[in-house]
Amino acid sequence: MKIEKDIIVVGSGIAGLTFALKMAEYGSVGIVTKDALEESATRYAQGGIASVMAEDDSYDLHVKDTIEAGRGLCQEDVVRAIVGQGPGQVRELIALGAKFTQSIGAEYDLTQEGGHSKRRILHADDFTGREIERTLAQAAIQHPNIEIYQYHMVIDLITHARLNPSIKPGSPSDEALGIYVLDSQQNEIKTFVGKVMLLASGGAGKVYLYTSNPDTATGDGIAMAYRAGAKIANMEFFQFHPTCLYHPEAKSFLISETVRGEGGILRKKNGDPFMQNYHKLDCLAPRDVVARAIDFEMKKSGDDCVYLDISHLEGYRIRERFPNIYKQCLNFGFDMTKESIPVVPAAHYMCGGIMVDANGQTNIKRLFASGEACYSGLHGANRLASNSLLEGLVLSHRAAGKAIDLLKEKRDLSLASSDIPHWDSGDAVDSDESVVVSHNWDELRRLMWNYVGIVRSDKRLLRAKKRIDHLLEEIHEYYWDFHITKDLLELRNIAITAQLIVQGAMERKESRGLHYTIDYPNTDDKNWKRETVLQETSPGLINRLNMEPQTNE
Repeated sequence: MKIEKDIIVVGSGIAGLTFALKMAEYGSVGIVTKDALEESATRYAQGGIASVMAEDDSYDLHVKDTIEAGRGLCQEDVVRAIVGQGPGQVRELIALGAKFTQSIGAEYDLTQEGGHSKRRILHADDFTGREIERTLAQAAIQHPNIEIYQYHMVIDLITHARLNPSIKPGSPSDEALGIYVLDSQQNEIKTFVGKVMLLASGGAGKVYLYTSNPDTATGDGIAMAYRAGAKIANMEFFQFHPTCLYHPEAKSFLISETVRGEGGILRKKNGDPFMQNYHKLDCLAPRDVVARAIDFEMKKSGDDCVYLDISHLEGYRIRERFPNIYKQCLNFGFDMTKESIPVVPAAHYMCGGIMVDANGQTNIKRLFASGEACYSGLHGANRLASNSLLEGLVLSHRAAGKAIDLLKEKRDLSLASSDIPHWDSGDAVDSDESVVVSHNWDELRRLMWNYVGIVRSDKRLLRAKKRIDHLLEEIHEYYWDFHITKDLLELRNIAITAQLIVQGAMERKESRGLHYTIDYPNTDDKNWKRETVLQETSPGLINRLNMEPQTNE
């Protein structure tokens, strides 16, 4: 089946839905999402969205805080553009129906998180992402120019270079034409063709054994963009959230940074606080500092966790400010109004990604990226808390402005839609060895956690690289022999994403922000105050190693 749309959007979080809604006024839009429409990382964002809304705050202060968190790698022009356009886009979101928590005597109840010098976080109690996702999804469902394809997982990008061997992947003459997509419910592969595409597929937390991310976060956009020749930047910078609830049944439950922002104290098992030994901001230090401090304390003591204590606040204030966290902790046997909460770090946010400019444009024409899937230069070597929703909102707005111009151009393509081949499965058969996929999935995530986690070394990275290379060969063989499934697609994507994380970490011979290695513990501005850029441009290598599908000629 071939589906033609003016605009194709991959992903249904804040970045994808914002772009879709803005573009829907200029053409037909197809939103492709591999799970239910509202199942995205946006939905699970508890803290809020950072924006200059208070009289005692300023753009310059927000920019300063962002750049300090980014450890010298933020692109200041991008930071200023996104911070400057933030309030206007937030108010558009409010006009669309998003309801943020208000307070007596102020327009909105603004809170503060680690790394921020002012209270500038808008929130909807402690389930901000759910409210934003609800607002945008409802608007998308109701828009007559938007068609939503749920439970559809992208297999690969269709580019000019993919179909024309004389064009180098990722070169100026290359451009995006469409995508191959697996309809998971109908077990059917479809071909989508469009004039403009946005990758907003989210992050890759499932690359690691312990993560705060939903199951959808398997690095799909990163892997497919890399296979197509897009530039990938700063993959070594993976943010570990310091405080996930430590409980065997509490899968991926995040204790929001706002708990520390409202006075929560990190303590050792014996009750002693420890963050004052690591940073002048104490428990409000940037996330990379807090995560490493917790990791160090756990390894030093041998304890399985540390504890987050906010019981010194009045009980009613805790229940009112954190109703969702309070309820969930109570379900697991912890009353945060009376006792400390056991917490551990977990993979949380990918600060690297598909390299884009200030308008979300990749190096492949007509292909845009936004949200966690991209690297825009906003985050640098570490993300400032609650800047992620801001980036997805503003960058998608800016990308839409550029994409609208592209829609107006007369397209001069050597391949018309009718010339793009349908998917061909060749001699592939149904698999009777799905245990191979689950085994490799588990092994990959464990080795990434053990060797490429919060603290790294050359020896650990080399071990990870060797095993990942071998796993990719196994996945490649399996991919060609059997019909593809969602599980297999996710496995190859997390394997390629893991490979990129390791490669970036091996190349950066310093410690900076989220990348800390015991072999190079110092920051080296002379040689490494720059991005680590990875790109696959060899058609032969792409086809051999990265498992491009067979197609009819």
